[in-house]
Formats: sequence, structure tokens, C-alpha cells
Amino acid sequence: MAIEFRHELEVSYGTLEEVSPLVRRIVAKNPGPFTYTGTGTYVIGRGKVAVIDAGPKKPEHIEALLSALEGEEITHQLVTHTHNDHSPGAALVKERTGARTYGFGAHGEGRYERGAKVEAGADHEFRPDEAMGHGDVLLGDGWSIECVHTPGHCSNHLCFQLIEEKALFSGDHVMGWSTSIVSPPDGDMASYMASLDLLLERDDLRYYPTHGPVIEEPKPFVRSFIEHRKQREAQIVDCLQRGVEHIAQMVEEMYRELPRPMHGAAARSVLAHMLHLMELGRVRAEGEPGVGTRFMLTP
Repeated sequence: MAIEFRHELEVSYGTLEEVSPLVRRIVAKNPGPFTYTGTGTYVIGRGKVAVIDAGPKKPEHIEALLSALEGEEITHQLVTHTHNDHSPGAALVKERTGARTYGFGAHGEGRYERGAKVEAGADHEFRPDEAMGHGDVLLGDGWSIECVHTPGHCSNHLCFQLIEEKALFSGDHVMGWSTSIVSPPDGDMASYMASLDLLLERDDLRYYPTHGPVIEEPKPFVRSFIEHRKQREAQIVDCLQRGVEHIAQMVEEMYRELPRPMHGAAARSVLAHMLHLMELGRVRAEGEPGVGTRFMLTP
């Protein structure tokens, strides 16, 4: 099943633009192969507002956000997860406004206490003022937010539903322009697939990803993501059946259209699939599983 990616997003950096009666967005100027046009910081409500994903540690982005909100009060800062393009800006906003932060927990919450190694690209300084769990609700001035724990891309990943509009701020869990990278040890494919299944049970009418355009009619989109991941695992099994037993070789076959600088990230996602297949008992590793390990089908 082909994913019908959405790329129709015109960006005016430094400008807070209305996207719905209760939602505004300002995009940080940090475009790149993993951020698309940049990090979209969302503002919920009017007057007394919540900010979702203040973004990278870029003072010019924070200055543009706070200037656009002059005369309004930030009462809540919500953080989807602790990668460097999402959470570090919250500390700058708090320094200027005192606005408290809300998130699932520190980077790797619930995983690294088991001894896993922390990967690069993460904000290890972030600690939420208020730890939020699945199903928790935040009440603001004319708006309310439900927290939805969606581990997979990151173990502390939260989505947030604006209840009044049934709109889900999906962070990096589901984006319109690209699939999400699932990079072990904090990224976990079994958790990611379960989190996609969770979204199919919900009543969200649209998604606002942190990167890229709004996703209308999200359920068919989520189904295509699930099918895409199943197809990737089928490709991996096919490779193993043909004696292609190393991830680097698989990436060369499976990601022919992907620019070579992105092959490292693709290899991390293949590793996540491989670990999932090992959990299912379908694959075994020769030694400690990693990107350079030899993998084989289980007899």
C-alpha cells in the first residue's frame, strides 16, 4: 500500500498563523532531512494559551513566538517528546515567562532505567514540571487537552488531543510528509505499531504533526502506515530467505530511492524491525543485535 504523503505547506518563518479557531502555528527556521520545513510550534486558545513543542534552542524562534503572543499569557507548555527539535525551546520560554512544562517524563523515561544507552540527538536536560500519563486531561481557558501516550518513535512520546475540536497534535508519531524514524534503543517497533493501532480506536478528526501539513481524514493514513511497516518486515524476511543477512545490504535493496545520507537512519529503522522480529521468535542474531550484526531466520 503506497502512502499518499502530503507536502503542501507554505511556510512564513517567524509568523504566527491561524489554522483553526483555537489553533495557531509558528514554524522554526530549522529545515532539514528530519524536520522537513522546520518545527511547528502550536498555540492553543486565546488570551491564556498553551504552547505545544516550543522547538529547538533557537532564540530567534522563541523571540518571534513571544512577540506574536504579546498581551497574552502562556499558562501551559506541552512537550510531545525530548528530541532536540522539540523540547529545548521550552526552557527558553520558561526563562522569559515562567510557564510550566508538561510532558511524559525525561528522555528515555521507563526504558533507560533498565540500562539502555541514551542515543544522540536527545534533550537530556528536559524534566517536565508536571509528568503527564495516558488519559490525563489538562484544562485551560476555553480549551481542554487529553494526553495520549504513543511510545515507539520515542519512549516518552505523547500526543495531545484538543478536545473541543477533536484535533490530535501528533508530534512525530504520525506525520504527513514522511514516515517516522524508529531508532533503538529508545525507539521500539512493537510499541510503535501498538501506538498506531491505538489511534485507530480514537475519534480524532484531524492531526496536526509537529512537522508538515495538517492530516485530514487521518484513519486511512494511519492504516497505510501500519501496512507500510508490515511490508517492510516482509521485505526483511525475504532478504533473509535469500541469504541477505546484514542490515547494510538490506538498506541498499530496500531504500534504493532514498538519498545515501539518509541510509544511516534507514538502517536504524531496519534494526528496529529486526528486534521486533526477534521478539516474535522469527529471527535470531549472531551475537549482540546491532546494525552490523548478522541476522538469520529462526529454523
